[in-house]
Amino acid sequence: MSLPAAFPSPSSQRRPAILIVDDAPDALGVLRTMMAQQGYQTFVATTGERAISIAERVRPDLILLDVVMPGLDGFDTCRKLKQHPLTDAIPVIFMSERSDTDDIVAGFDIGAADYIGKPLRMAEVCARVRAQLQMRGTSEAQKEQADRLRLIVNAMDEGLMVIEANGRIQYSNPACERYLGYGHAELTGLPIADLLGGSLAQEYLDYFASCLANPHDVPLAGAREVLIRDRDGALRAMDLTVTPMIAEETLFVGLLHDITHHKRSETALQQAALVDSLTQIANRRRFDSFLEQEWHRAIRSGLPLSLVVLDVDHFKLYNDTLGHAAGDLCLQKVAAALQSRALRATDLAARYGGEEFVLLFAETTLAAATVLGESIRALVESLQLPHPRSPTSPWLTASIGVATMAPTQFDRIEQFFVAADRMMYAAKEAGRNRVMAIEQAGPAWDSAVSLMI
Repeated sequence: MSLPAAFPSPSSQRRPAILIVDDAPDALGVLRTMMAQQGYQTFVATTGERAISIAERVRPDLILLDVVMPGLDGFDTCRKLKQHPLTDAIPVIFMSERSDTDDIVAGFDIGAADYIGKPLRMAEVCARVRAQLQMRGTSEAQKEQADRLRLIVNAMDEGLMVIEANGRIQYSNPACERYLGYGHAELTGLPIADLLGGSLAQEYLDYFASCLANPHDVPLAGAREVLIRDRDGALRAMDLTVTPMIAEETLFVGLLHDITHHKRSETALQQAALVDSLTQIANRRRFDSFLEQEWHRAIRSGLPLSLVVLDVDHFKLYNDTLGHAAGDLCLQKVAAALQSRALRATDLAARYGGEEFVLLFAETTLAAATVLGESIRALVESLQLPHPRSPTSPWLTASIGVATMAPTQFDRIEQFFVAADRMMYAAKEAGRNRVMAIEQAGPAWDSAVSLMI
């Protein structure tokens, strides 16, 4: 059997190792010379006890074992080798003058791979050794390939099931069991109808039957989104792809992809697109969407909506004096202060751009919004972030504008935002580190109240 390069035969990696066990030095020497001439690495032992010790240490590819030895004879030595997990798979060829049928049968019953009668014919010994090494190499290569494939399947993030044509699950990998909440091998033997709805399971059974009826014209089932019932009975949305394996027994490989995780990832990406990367509060895009939503809700309810606009005082001087790293930290702390005042689901704090922040408070009067604005101003000042070049205060401060209105269908969001923004600039013109507020008293901003706090 030829193997792909990805699965090299163990025999191609090193010279095969032969352990020769015989209490007769002359026979031992002849065998060792012959095996070395064949290109094998050789080890020798004159007792069963020594043979076991060497076998456990070097794990040879083959053992040539004399049957008749003092102390631990060949049969007992072989029995002990087959009982140890490190040596149980090593093929043993018995060599003995005891060539009665009963002795030969006893040798095979103990676990021998072959039995050669003495006196030894060296050409025969070499041929039998070569045959056993070839079988062992093929067996080990196949086992190695199977083990690697098993590791790959077990490490897959996708669930994998092997399904029989009658719908019985023959195998499931750990990811499949994990997705569906089953323990190891608990899915084995279950009908796919236990996972899929009755009509959907029947669709797959009909597909399996059509593949059996026309094995040379197998239609591809493709991937489809299905609802799969987990161990607790809950339905999970997953992508299922079924592919036939046409061999001695026609089986079907089902691949399960958990689209719940995919949808969560999409949601996380959408949320990330709405969060300011520096301050980790809402960004302008999120705020504009939220403002429009609350604006229309306020039109329907007739309740007031309050907007707070905050600008950090002399922020360019702060950056120029202390550096951009300090400026970034400053904005993060100001954002955290604002976030601490947005306590309800209808409140939102956001970084609107640069050093400008906004907060929206639904169902909030001008008086309440002004109190909130003042508490935010005081909280920013209480951070006591040194601002050495500020002409306003030795600490970092902020100027805040507040606007409140109960919008109607005749009003525009732009009016609302411009009013709060103008109040923020009015606070700056009045000396900074203060709150200025205005409230709508009619269809236009014809009645304004400026509050200096």
